[in-house]
Amino acid sequence: MALVDADASIHHRVKYPTPVDDWDAFVAIFRAFQAAHAGQMAPDDAISIAIAGLVAPDSGTIVSANIACTHGRPLARDLAAALGRPVFVINDADAFVLGEARLGVAAGHDRVFGLILGTGVGGGVIENGRVVTGASGVGGEWGHGQIMFPAPGAPGAVPVLPCGCGRTGCLDTIGSARGLERLHHFLHGETRTSKQITRDFSVGDPRAHATADYFTDILAGALSVILNTFPASIVPVGGGLSNARDLIDLIDRKLRANMLDAPAAPILTITMLGGDAGLLGSYFAAD
Repeated sequence: MALVDADASIHHRVKYPTPVDDWDAFVAIFRAFQAAHAGQMAPDDAISIAIAGLVAPDSGTIVSANIACTHGRPLARDLAAALGRPVFVINDADAFVLGEARLGVAAGHDRVFGLILGTGVGGGVIENGRVVTGASGVGGEWGHGQIMFPAPGAPGAVPVLPCGCGRTGCLDTIGSARGLERLHHFLHGETRTSKQITRDFSVGDPRAHATADYFTDILAGALSVILNTFPASIVPVGGGLSNARDLIDLIDRKLRANMLDAPAAPILTITMLGGDAGLLGSYFAAD
C-alpha cells in the first residue's frame, strides 16, 4: 500500500501479508493504513486496489483463485461500506499495463498489449488510454485456453500439463517462470529454477539453451497471433522473467519474424516503472 498524490508521486509505502482467507482481517489492514495516514487523506479520497483476479465491470464481483475472501464478492462496494470512502478495483495485470501506458514505456501509444511473465502468464489491453475488457472482466488473459495438444502418433512428446484454471495445455503451464522450470524438466529430466535456467542460457549452457529456444518459440508464436489481430505498437513486459534480458530479446526477435507487418525496432520493452506500475495503474483506474 502507498499514498499517491495528484502528480502521481508515491510515498508512505508499506507492505502487509495478504490475509487471503479472512475477510475481517482483510478489511482491518485497510482500516489500519487509513488510520495511520488520516492526516494525509481527505475524507473523500479513494482507495484503489490492483488484485489478482477478474473484476466484472458491471457488478464489481471478483473471481480470484488466490484471495479466497474476495472471491464472489462485490469487493469495491463491500470495502467502501466498511471504510466509508470510495473504493475502486482493477485486475493487477490491467493495472500494470495502464501504469506503463500512462507514465511508463508505453506513454504516447494508442494501442498497448502488456505482458506479465512471472509466477503466471498475464496481460492487459489498452486502447486510447483505457483498459479493454469483456462483460465479465476478461481481457488480455492470453495465458489461458488450450494451445498445447497431445501428438496422436507420439504420446508424451508434447508438454500438455494441467493448469490452475481447470484446463490442460494452457500457455500458463509452460510460459511462466514455473512453466519454464516444468518445460526444462520435461525436456531434460532435471530440476533447475527459472533463475538458474535463464542464467545458464545466457552463458551458453546447451540444455538451458534448448529449453529457452523451445520456450521462446511457443511464446513468440502465441504473441505474433495476438499482434497480427490487435496491432499494438508496443508491448511492455513485467514480472520476474522480465529481468532475463537475453530471454526477452530472443522472444522479441522471434516475435517480429513471425508478424505479418514486422516492425524494424524491438516491440517488447521492459517495464520502466517496475513494481510501481501496478500501484500507479490502480491509481489511474480511479480517474
